[in-house]
Amino acid sequence: MVEEPRVGDVFGEVVRDAYAVHTGIGPRPLAGGRLPRPVIEIIERDDGLINGAPAAHYLDPPEAWQPHDHRALARVRGRILDVGAGAGRIALDLQRRGYDVTGLDISPGAIAVARHRGLEQTFLGTVDEHRGAEYDTFLFLGNNLGLFESRERAPRLLAALAAIARPGAQIIAHGTDPYGTTDPVHVAYHRRNRERGRLGGQLRLRLRYREIATDWFDYLVCSVAELRTLVAGTPWRLADVDDADRPYYLATLELP
Repeated sequence: MVEEPRVGDVFGEVVRDAYAVHTGIGPRPLAGGRLPRPVIEIIERDDGLINGAPAAHYLDPPEAWQPHDHRALARVRGRILDVGAGAGRIALDLQRRGYDVTGLDISPGAIAVARHRGLEQTFLGTVDEHRGAEYDTFLFLGNNLGLFESRERAPRLLAALAAIARPGAQIIAHGTDPYGTTDPVHVAYHRRNRERGRLGGQLRLRLRYREIATDWFDYLVCSVAELRTLVAGTPWRLADVDDADRPYYLATLELP
């Protein structure tokens, strides 16, 4: 009988090991002094689809970023909260430029790496748990529009952001339109989701690495039209969409 993996901080373990492989140093010793190269993050979808990706990109310097990352950072202003900051890829660059930036993540391991790399302001937890500060710009980069999760979660997340936003604040989020694919596996998944009352690109995932896994969670990949419906009725408005890198896009939401 195959046993289920134990639940743990998969993203934190992936990022810490990728950082150790990349630098030879880290916030903890290497287990056994040796790690696989490259460090691979496994993504498991609830229909059985398995994908794997090298984790080194979480540490990419600005010269290795995609063009939309640079266009996003050209729009930031004021005090910034980098939501899903991971190892601090974005936040560290903003800090170097002199911005007042805080990196937020739910992964203790990722926050440890970001701090070890020099990020001065971090918050371990969710947006809903963050109190005592207000922001002008919220960043959801690295496809982190997925953190909107679902049509049920998105309004609650947007309300939580509004509660810690200064007047005129903005959200800059990187998303992906999932519906240009002709892959029958993905097309069938979109159809199955709709039959269950979910958005087509609402993924049900868990991450795996070595002997551990996360709990199952929702991650939203949606079209601009779907995003517009999610924002309607919230304190925010969809002010701009930059889709120069289709199917990827940058959505800017503003708090009137």
